[in-house]
Formats: sequence, structure tokens, C-alpha cells
Amino acid sequence: MRIGIGYDVHRLTEGRPLILGGITVPSPLGLDGHSDADVLTHAIIDALLGAAALGDIGQHFPDTDSAWKGADSIELLREVVRLIGAEGYAVGNVDAVVVLQRPKLRPHIDAMRARLAEVLEVVVGQVSIKATTGEGMGFAGREEGAAAHAVALLVACEA
Repeated sequence: MRIGIGYDVHRLTEGRPLILGGITVPSPLGLDGHSDADVLTHAIIDALLGAAALGDIGQHFPDTDSAWKGADSIELLREVVRLIGAEGYAVGNVDAVVVLQRPKLRPHIDAMRARLAEVLEVVVGQVSIKATTGEGMGFAGREEGAAAHAVALLVACEA
């Protein structure tokens, strides 16, 4: 077994969709970034890559490469699952938390879990997503951005 952690942060801005865990969440503000800025999926990607000792998201999908401009983070995650599989690992479970003042994410978490589980090639019960606010403090609390933290457990694939 191998464990990894991931963290990501993006600014909130007008004129962009708010995409978290591959799900578009209705919001007047979205996350700004080179790709679709899905902070939750990015944190999970880094946790998986870290657990497999394969570097980080910037190494595999650099924001200096126009090929990743506007990229769908779910497709990046799909590639990372392929990479860890090639190393002899499969996802054991993922646990993540999104820090965002608003909108409330509870109504969307089940859809996020289902979408991520499909791409991670696991059952929904192996994907946990929680949401919290910044309690009005820090960049998340001031609604300047959002962050996500993730932990992933990899297990050796059976030969």
C-alpha cells in the first residue's frame, strides 16, 4: 500500500464555470486556471501521483503547455489512473475536502463522488468528499478562491 497527499488552490472569478469533481456547480463565480481549474480533481491527481512517486500535476500537465489550455481535469485524472496502473497500483480509496465559502456543495457531493469513482475505477464507497467554508477568514472565507486537500491510498494490483 502507498499513500499520497494533494493540495490545490485557484482564484474565483466571473465568467468561468465552477467545476468541482467533474461536476458543474451553479455559481456566479468560477475558478480561474489554465485548465478547467477543477481544484478538487487537481488535489486528487496530486495525491495519486504522490502515492505512486510519479511527481506532481505540473510535471505531467504543465500550465506552460498550450496542449492543456482549457483541459478537462477529469480526462487528466483518467490519464493518471492509467499511469498508476502501469506502475502496478490501483486506487484503494480517496478522501478529500473542498474549502469554499459558497455556494453550498452538499447538494452536489453525491454527483461528484459518482463521477470521480467512475474515473478512478472504484465504487462510490471508496470516494469521500467533504466541504467546509473558511468561516469568513482567509482567501476562501473572503470568497477570493477555493482550495482542496486530498489523501489517496494505492494498493498493489493482483498479477
